[in-house]
Amino acid sequence: MRPEEYGPVGELVVAAYARITPDVPHARDDLVAYEGELRDVAGRVAGADVLVAVDGDGTILGSVTYVPDHTSPAAEFDDPEAAGIRMLAVSAEAQRRGVGEALTVACIDRATAAGRRWLVLHSTEWMTTAHRLYGRLGFARDPERDWEVSPEFVLRAFRLRLRG
Repeated sequence: MRPEEYGPVGELVVAAYARITPDVPHARDDLVAYEGELRDVAGRVAGADVLVAVDGDGTILGSVTYVPDHTSPAAEFDDPEAAGIRMLAVSAEAQRRGVGEALTVACIDRATAAGRRWLVLHSTEWMTTAHRLYGRLGFARDPERDWEVSPEFVLRAFRLRLRG
């Protein structure tokens, strides 16, 4: 990812999350509180790999943050055998073109090449399209690792076994 892409990628991620967030007060409030982190691509690249999918003309179609291990500042897990996925987002115009799958598979490939045992992620209850993608790729729900951000907002954990 190039530094000139940081701003457009941050806006793409915010827009993608806004599209799937239901119009209920706590969800909108949580998204507003999270927007700064979603936009902070420069901060993410300091401790993780931000991957982008681009069209032939250079249009950014989607992005994902690959968290290489539990020591990364972007890690939402503490398992030394795991890598993680965060902030998978696809532009509205690129939906249903395989962009999300390509980005997720790129993360699986990186984690596998790094010898990780698991690939983990958290997702909101509203990201049902992503849940179907994760299921097709072999991820399983991991309720023991769900994360309660607030009483009304629980992030659902998913885990993919890579080896062992």
